[in-house]
Amino acid sequence: MWNTKRGTCLHSKGELWGLFILLLYTSPLSCSSNFSHLIYKIKEGLPKGILIGAIGADLKLDLSVNPPRSFNLELKMASQQYVNLNNTTGELFTSAVEIDREALCAESHEGQGCAIFLDVLILPQQYFQLVKVKILIEDVNDNRPHFPVDEIRVSVPENAPVNARFAVEQSAVDPDIGIHSVQTYWLVNDYGVFTLDVEENEGGELTPFLIITESLDRETQAEYVTDIIAEDGGSPPLLGTATLRIIITDVNDNCPKFTESLVNVTLYGNATKGMQLARLQAYDPDEGASALIKYAFSERVTQESRILFHLDTNTGVLKLAGKIDNNTGKLYKLIVLANGPTCIPEVATVTVHVIKQLSGPPAVIPRYIASEKDGVVSLSESEPLFSPIAFFTIKNTEPQQKIECLLEGAGPFRLVPYKQFKNEYLLETTELLDYEQQQDYEMVVVVHNSHGLVVNTVVKVHVLDVNDNTPVFKQSFIDITVEENNPPNTFLAQLQATDADSESRGEVYYLLGADAPTIFDLDRSTGVLTVSTSLDREEKETYRFMVRAVDRGTPRKESIATVIITVQDRNDNSPRFINKDFTFFVPENFPGFGEIGVLTVTDADAGENGWVALSILNGSDIFVIDTGRGALRAKTPLDREQQGTYYVWIEAIDGGEPALSCITMVTVLLLDVNDNPPTVLFPQSNQSFMLVLPNTLPGTSITEVYAVDRDTGMNAVIAYSIIKRTDGEPGSFDIDPYTGNITLRKALSNRGLYSLWVKVRDHGQPELYSTVLVNLFVNETVSNETLIQSLLPRSVDIDHGELPPDKEGRKGEQVPNMCGEYQVLLLALTATCLGLFLTVVSLVTYICCKKRKPKKKRLDIEIPLKLNHEMVDKNPMEISNI
Repeated sequence: MWNTKRGTCLHSKGELWGLFILLLYTSPLSCSSNFSHLIYKIKEGLPKGILIGAIGADLKLDLSVNPPRSFNLELKMASQQYVNLNNTTGELFTSAVEIDREALCAESHEGQGCAIFLDVLILPQQYFQLVKVKILIEDVNDNRPHFPVDEIRVSVPENAPVNARFAVEQSAVDPDIGIHSVQTYWLVNDYGVFTLDVEENEGGELTPFLIITESLDRETQAEYVTDIIAEDGGSPPLLGTATLRIIITDVNDNCPKFTESLVNVTLYGNATKGMQLARLQAYDPDEGASALIKYAFSERVTQESRILFHLDTNTGVLKLAGKIDNNTGKLYKLIVLANGPTCIPEVATVTVHVIKQLSGPPAVIPRYIASEKDGVVSLSESEPLFSPIAFFTIKNTEPQQKIECLLEGAGPFRLVPYKQFKNEYLLETTELLDYEQQQDYEMVVVVHNSHGLVVNTVVKVHVLDVNDNTPVFKQSFIDITVEENNPPNTFLAQLQATDADSESRGEVYYLLGADAPTIFDLDRSTGVLTVSTSLDREEKETYRFMVRAVDRGTPRKESIATVIITVQDRNDNSPRFINKDFTFFVPENFPGFGEIGVLTVTDADAGENGWVALSILNGSDIFVIDTGRGALRAKTPLDREQQGTYYVWIEAIDGGEPALSCITMVTVLLLDVNDNPPTVLFPQSNQSFMLVLPNTLPGTSITEVYAVDRDTGMNAVIAYSIIKRTDGEPGSFDIDPYTGNITLRKALSNRGLYSLWVKVRDHGQPELYSTVLVNLFVNETVSNETLIQSLLPRSVDIDHGELPPDKEGRKGEQVPNMCGEYQVLLLALTATCLGLFLTVVSLVTYICCKKRKPKKKRLDIEIPLKLNHEMVDKNPMEISNI
C-alpha cells in the first residue's frame, strides 16, 4: 500500500520519480487495465492556454478520491515543450511555444500527417495508468506560395505558332498541404499575346505552361516582362509572385539596311597609308547568323579605286590603302554593297574628296568613364546599349581650323560629338556586347585637321562574362532505340549539352524531368542515360519524357530536351490460336475449295516476328488452308458415306528468327445430305418368284421387301408402297409401309402369277426411291419352271408416270391406302424429332469423349430402321431364283 505519511515527505520531483521506478520493479502491472490511448486534434499556431483535452474527464476518472490522482508528463520528451499539463485535472493546454506544423513535421510527406505523441503517467501506485496521447496537428493556411527564383526566364522563338506551349519549370512551392497548397497560376499582364495553362503530373505537382495566343515579332518587341502569380486554395487565398521575363528569340526575317546611304569623306593630300576614312554601318534587326552582314565594293568601282582604298568585308571600315598625291585634289566615288543571307544587296555611296594639308597635328586627351587599367577598359556583357566608355578632348587647334574625329576599328562602338561642346567626343557602345562572340576589341581614335595632320589614340576594350547563356542540347528531340528483353542497367545514350558561358557558368549537369519513369537513370555529370530493368515491347513500345540541362551560374539557367525511346521487337511470343481446338460442321458434297471455316491466330510480336503462316501437318492431300485469312478448304467434295469425320492438325509459324510455332487440331464433321436412294437387298432380282399355296389364309405373311439406305437420320427412313399390280384378283395383297412385309389380304380363288410393283422411298429432301418387282406364283406346286419364267413380266407400263424396274427416280406416288399415308407422315415427323434430339446428344457426347475413346470404324452400309430380323433367318427353300 502507498504510505501517505512517507508520501508527504517526498517534496522533490526526483524523489517522486525514484519511488515510481521502485514501484515498477516491486509491483507487477496489468497492461490491459493500466494502458489507455487518447487522440486529440488541434490546429497549428494556436496561442498559449487553449484547451486541447481533459484526460481525466475523457477517461471518466474520479478526481475526488484520496489520495488524489496526479497527472505527470514523461521527462525528456521533445513534444513536451508544446503543451502544459494540469497535474490535478489532467487537462492539456497549448504552451507559449507556438506549434508550426511545417517546422515540426518538415520531413513527413502529405499522406503521413503530423502529430505530437505524449506519455502521461497517472500516480500514485494504486491508480497507476500509462496514457498514450496523440495530438494531431491540422494545417492552416499560414504560408504563401513562393518561387525558387525571383526572375523566371522563358525563351520563345518569334515564329512560334499560335497555341504553342512552353513549360515554366520554376514552379512555385507552398509548405502547406491539401487545399492550402498551390492551386492555380495567372499572369498580371498577358500583353494580349500570352495566356497560362496548368497541368498536373502523376505526382500531383502543378506545372504552369505559357501558351502563345497571337503571332510574335522580335523586331517589334524582343522581350515581355510581367509578373506570374501563384495562388493557394486558402480562404482568403495567399499569393506568391515572381518576375516572368519572356525573351523572343530571332529568326531570319529581315535584310540589312545602311544607316547612311550617302557618305562624304574629305581626305587631305598628305594622309598616311592605313588611315580610316569612314565606317559604313548596315543594320539587320535579326540576331546571330541571320544578322551576319558582309561588305563589298560594287563591280562599278574602278581598279584604281580598289587599289587606293580598302574595305573591310566584316566591319565595313574604309581605309586608305595607297599614297595620295599631295599636289592635286581629286574626287573618288565608291559604291559599297551590304550582303545578308538570302537577301538582295543594299547599296551605299561613299564620296572621297582629296584636298591639300599644310598645318601641324592636334592633341588628343582621353578621360575614361568605365573601369580602366593599363589602358584596357573592362565592360560587362550585360551593359545596356549606348553605355559610355570615355571622353576624348581635342586640343591644339586653330580657331578657324576644321577638326574631324573618327573611330577606326571593328566593334559595336561609335565616337560622336558630345552635345554642344566643341571638340568633345564621347565613345559609347552601339550594340549589346557578347562575351561568347568576342572578348577583346582594339580601336583607334583618329583626329586630323584641315591641313591633313593626323593623331591616332589606341583604345582597348575587354568584355567581362556573365551567366547569360542557357545550356543547349545538341538535339531538342533525342530518338533512342533499344531491343526488348535487354539486361538491367543497359546503356541507352549519352546526352550532350553545351553552355557558351565561361568558368562555372558554363559547367552543365543533367537531370531527369518530372515525367520520366523511375526505371530510367541519368548520370548528373556525364549525361549517360541507362535503363535499370528489362523492357517489354508488348507491355509498352514507346517512352517519352523530358531531360534538363542546368548550368552552375547565378541565377541558374536550364534547357530541356525530349527523349523518345522506342523499344524494338524481338521474337519472344509464339503464335496463339484463339481457340484450343476448332470444330466445323460441313454438309457432305460441299463444293471443292469452298470455305469450311476460318482459324484465327494472333502473335503479340510486331513486323516479321508477328507475321504468321499456316500449314497442314496431315491431310494436305484432302485439305488446303489460306495463310492470309486462315480459311480451311477441301480440294474436292467430301462424301460422308466414305468418311464422316476428319481430324486435321494445323501449325502456325511466325516469321521471326528463330521461328516460333503452335499447333491446333481441327475436327471437320460432315453432315448428311440425301444423296443415296434406298438399295433393295431382297428380292435380289425382278425375275425371281415365290410359291404361294392357294389355301393360304388371309392375314398370312407371304414375304417382305428388304432395303437399306446409306444415308442417316430421316434420309435413311424407308417407306414401302405398291404402285402397280398385275395379279388376277386386284387387292389380294397388302404391304406394310414401315416393314415392307407383304401379307395376304383375302382368300385366293385363282391360280397363276401375281406381280406387284413396290416403290421403296426415303424421307429425305429431295426424296429418292427405288422400285422392285415382287412375283408371287399361286399354285400347289411348281411343276414347270419354264412356264412360270415365260409368264414373268419383262416390260410393263407403270401407271402414274412411274419408272420401269431397276431405275432410280425422284417422282413420288400416292399410296392407295389413305390411312397408311397418314401413318407414314406421322412416323416421318416422329422420326425427324427423334433424329434431331439424337444428333444433338451424339455431337455433345462426341466432342466430350473424342480425346478419351478411340473412334469406332463406321459401317460401310447403314442398317435401315425397323429391320426385320426374320428375313435373315428365312428358309432359303421358299425362294427360287431364276
